[in-house]
Amino acid sequence: MHLDSFFEGDGIDVPRLAEVLDGLGHAGRVETVRRWGKREQSRLYEAIKGHMPLTLDYFVPSATDALVPVIHEGKNTLPAFTHFQKRFCKPKAKDGDAAAELWGYNEGSQKSLIELKPFTGPGYFCVHTPKDRDGSEGEIDIDYRKIPPTKPDSWPELIPNEAKLGRFIYAGMVDVMRGLSNHVSIGRAMKGGKWMAAWFVLVREDSPSA
Repeated sequence: MHLDSFFEGDGIDVPRLAEVLDGLGHAGRVETVRRWGKREQSRLYEAIKGHMPLTLDYFVPSATDALVPVIHEGKNTLPAFTHFQKRFCKPKAKDGDAAAELWGYNEGSQKSLIELKPFTGPGYFCVHTPKDRDGSEGEIDIDYRKIPPTKPDSWPELIPNEAKLGRFIYAGMVDVMRGLSNHVSIGRAMKGGKWMAAWFVLVREDSPSA
């Protein structure tokens, strides 16, 4: 389902679009957002500012145990390798303030992207509310400037984002997330406090996945 009618004209009926997405199952939401390119994602990103304030519980529901991964299927606006996953988890309390941040990394859902991981690293990140950025109310930052101190056993080796080719992709980057619906969020990349022409949309699975 492309939902073309929502992108006709100058405005987007965000509440109605969110309602339609909420009415779809997980597979339907993923199929829908994977049809959205740069035009749709960039317009939506601006349209949903302040629409649905996000919290950390949005990415990992509060009932989820520590170190249990929650998968968000992704679609980005890059020329290639456009399908991916971001996997999130809550830290254990002993590893810090479990309520203050989440941990995660990027996983490819395409064979060619998975094969690049030995050269780029997995792209680990920490997730937190924005710090000292004007106009960021209701947003959540996926921050590649800091990586987790530990991880679930099933996740790949922890590698600094400055290592390998990851320094050209992840190092110094922050993805700024805004909420569209109960399962769908949209992010835009930022480096050095400046916006990049790079967007992506995420769809959270209903149940935690290993």
